Amino acid sequence: MVFETFQQLFYIKRFNLNDSVTFFELFKNQFYRWIMWSFSGIPLLFFIYKDVHKETENTRIIKYCAIIFLSVFVNILLIASISMLSNSDSFSFHKFYSEYFLFFTFQKVPICTLGYIAVTIILFLNFQKELLEIEVQDLADIKRINQELYNKLSLTNANKAKVLSIKVGNKIKIIPVDTIIWIEADDYCANVHTKENPSYSMRASLKSLELKLSDDFLRVHRKSIVNMKMAKELKLVAKPYLLLSNNEEILVSKSNIRVVKSYMDKQ
Repeated sequence: MVFETFQQLFYIKRFNLNDSVTFFELFKNQFYRWIMWSFSGIPLLFFIYKDVHKETENTRIIKYCAIIFLSVFVNILLIASISMLSNSDSFSFHKFYSEYFLFFTFQKVPICTLGYIAVTIILFLNFQKELLEIEVQDLADIKRINQELYNKLSLTNANKAKVLSIKVGNKIKIIPVDTIIWIEADDYCANVHTKENPSYSMRASLKSLELKLSDDFLRVHRKSIVNMKMAKELKLVAKPYLLLSNNEEILVSKSNIRVVKSYMDKQ
């Protein structure tokens, strides 16, 4: 606005068109013309915001060009109309077109068009930046949630027992859990069957042992927990059972078949 005002003032003084005109009078006229330019570009802002999430397409570029052309036309029409009214000229289409519309077309179209193009690019990139910031924040939230879940699972697995301490007579027998084949409920005790010894009896419930042991130990029946690493296959017969590495057959309750199958499918 300041540049155009000085430019206009220069030509007026240079060719002695009007000695009484001042900078502020010319600046006022430039100001309302740029206000009209901003007002005419509102539809452009709306369409950019609406289309920013879409991928770049040739049809959208054509649409933006059409909107810019229309915005420039409306802008020139408004400026010419206000200028004619402010000069108190009697209205006629010929005079309006030849003296005002054509004059502002040659004077304003290039800079108005370039202005709208610049605004389109800046706004589009700005909206794209906001969308990318939202996506980055979403990814950061997902990363944080996954990290928290990983830490929780790591802590859970770290707390799982690596050995079982079983009292045998006056001694405490240490049984590595990876040697356990399966565990059988026996009243208030549990019989721990291992690869090296038929079994050890310990004072514990299956429920408490289930919480202690790793995810490889599945409760396949109300009376048994199986180390699935020791299971060879699942037999889906009338009474389903697991065939273990020592060829023992452990019944699987119907309510636990899905859990067992899910475990085996992941291996």
